[in-house]
Amino acid sequence: MHSVSQQEAAEANPVSRQEQTRFWRDARFRDMECLSASFITHEFSPHSHDTFSIGAIEVGCQVASIRGTREHTGPGALYLINPGEVHDGQPGAPEGYRYRMIYPEVSLLTDIIEDVTGRAFNGMPSFDRQLLSDPEVARAFNLAHSRMENGGVAELESEESMYCVLATMFARHGSDILRAPDHSEPRAMRRVRDYIAAHFDAEIGLEALAKAAGLSRAHMIRAFRKHYFITPHAFQTDMRIRHARHLLRMGATPSETAAACGFADQAHMTRQFKARTGLTPAVFRAG
Repeated sequence: MHSVSQQEAAEANPVSRQEQTRFWRDARFRDMECLSASFITHEFSPHSHDTFSIGAIEVGCQVASIRGTREHTGPGALYLINPGEVHDGQPGAPEGYRYRMIYPEVSLLTDIIEDVTGRAFNGMPSFDRQLLSDPEVARAFNLAHSRMENGGVAELESEESMYCVLATMFARHGSDILRAPDHSEPRAMRRVRDYIAAHFDAEIGLEALAKAAGLSRAHMIRAFRKHYFITPHAFQTDMRIRHARHLLRMGATPSETAAACGFADQAHMTRQFKARTGLTPAVFRAG
């Protein structure tokens, strides 16, 4: 728990002059990954998660891109990013920003929805908007997150706070409609995406991807980026990092993980891992 003097110092200087991260998993929410961080210069490469990415900025400003739009977000803003949504993030001001994030599994959010509604939910939970302003819920989220991180309250109160925040988020901003397959997705791009997913740990050439799409190499690259907001190579790297997260959670060492995911070496994986998570593989594994 932070001392009063540290809290006062943080209030006087909203974002620490040094980048700081704290990562942990909360067993009360099915080992949900949790992060509190201050970033001044760190820039997240475009990436996605298998889980939801939910969070709020406490102080400062971040610039984030998602679905082809770029927005500045600050205190009062919420991140409600669905699984698989490609996004990035950079400091939006010289002093950087401090934020809190959680990464709940789809099944966890589904259970909460069923608890709140009292009926079975057979759809895919999702949020209609990914970056929005809701100061009331953002404050409640930051308080619940802080209680999870620092303690100072009863276990029941801490768990209840986050549970209620998640229920409120979905009630206000969630979609309860089963998300049907995206029929607007070009079949050629689906074939490229599936090919990369099946060979993410191998060396892939443009010719193979172009052949899968039935397009020229240049046309394939342009079409893939237009539809997914990420290049084929960046998508492959993101797939490798997502698999690396799974292996590290299961106890694999960083060196074992780098080899299994197709990285040239552990140092290469570490650079790419931190660019997408803000953490080193070792910190993520120990969290």
